[in-house]
Amino acid sequence: MTNRRQFLKQTTLAGAGLFIAPSVFSFQGSPADKVVIGMIGTNSRGLALSTMLAKLPNVEVAYICDVDDNVIAKTQAEIEKISGKKPQGIKDLRKLLEIKDVDAVVIAAPDHWHAPAAMLALKAGKNVYVEKPCAHNPAEGEMLVAGAAKYNKLVQMGSQRRSFPKVMEAMQALHDGAIGRVYFAKGWYANGRKPIGVGKVVPVPATLDFELWQGPAPRKPYKDNLVHYNWHWFWNWGTGEALNNGTHEIDVMRWGLGVDYPTKVVSGGGRFAYKDDWETPDTQTITFEFANNTAMTWEGRSCNNFPVEGVGRGVIFYGEKGTMVIPGGDDYKIYDPENKIVKEVKTDLQQADMVNTMGMGERLDSMHLLNFVESVRGKAKLNAPISEGHKSTLLPQLGNIAYRTGGTLYCDPSNGHIKDNPKALQLWKREYQKGWEMTL
Repeated sequence: MTNRRQFLKQTTLAGAGLFIAPSVFSFQGSPADKVVIGMIGTNSRGLALSTMLAKLPNVEVAYICDVDDNVIAKTQAEIEKISGKKPQGIKDLRKLLEIKDVDAVVIAAPDHWHAPAAMLALKAGKNVYVEKPCAHNPAEGEMLVAGAAKYNKLVQMGSQRRSFPKVMEAMQALHDGAIGRVYFAKGWYANGRKPIGVGKVVPVPATLDFELWQGPAPRKPYKDNLVHYNWHWFWNWGTGEALNNGTHEIDVMRWGLGVDYPTKVVSGGGRFAYKDDWETPDTQTITFEFANNTAMTWEGRSCNNFPVEGVGRGVIFYGEKGTMVIPGGDDYKIYDPENKIVKEVKTDLQQADMVNTMGMGERLDSMHLLNFVESVRGKAKLNAPISEGHKSTLLPQLGNIAYRTGGTLYCDPSNGHIKDNPKALQLWKREYQKGWEMTL
């Protein structure tokens, strides 16, 4: 317990020092501790990660890899403003991975690239920070866990709440019995996304290498409503809202309940709000049951942002002696059995921007990146190693499989494998474009 509290204290101080007095870090100014980063995919979320990393002490964002010339140029300009040095632009990630001085890569490309790119990086001897979800399908996630072990490199998933000081404190309180035995959790995400229309097949923009953009995914024609964001809602490349955002809440719920793999998964929903090309559900519920007599449910509403508990995303834990609410960011409240607030904790860093696609906010998200680079230096342990990231990615993947097959999934609680369901097992892995198969 003492070690845990000391760690929480140090994490909080590190987060404050990062933006107030960087010189408090012991590694400041030591060339031996410099971490050279190669960014893979720097539009939107990748751009945000790039700029956050460039502000960390003794971190150099030296290489920008993206399949779009315009995105490379924009990211180079932003990094140069921060660091005074223009990073090298590269279109093909395979060329980036040949560069010896890259200590780690940060992957924020589309979902279908996450695990294949991470595996290529591991084979090239690089440490990896991969945005959620860590994989497009369950087979890739399992392979990535095996790859991290085989190549003896660090793989951190972008489950930023694992590094939020107050969320860490809240999880410790739950595990210490703050609300008694915790037996149920509810998570949600609500946004007000607009229709994406019916795409037209048009020429690929001259600045975009669409062949490389598709990479491991089976080939589909370029349409005018696909790049750079709407790919999220197509099964060939994306994973829907359940993994685009639900992964975060599901990770926190799994953490709080102290569970790994489910015994039973059910899901319902559909594309209800609009009629367009959007394939994944815009409205979805997923319920998981676990062997330790607990359960959790996640609700996603992509196109109606009516808040729950006053916020667009969050988690509630229900226990025998009370309730805990974590409203999306780095705050939490504890209620007694009579629903009276007995403890309210607010972040001393910043209020989170709950549904912003760019992330929860610079100070909070940077703490997770700091944990990664300190782990690369050998001075910390990963807060969200791929062994945990895979579990929190697998759960919403199972939810999507249950949704797509229209039935209940029964799973092996030791590894999450689907039992006696050939139809569902067809979605456990994907088909790859020839020559782009992911291998261990």
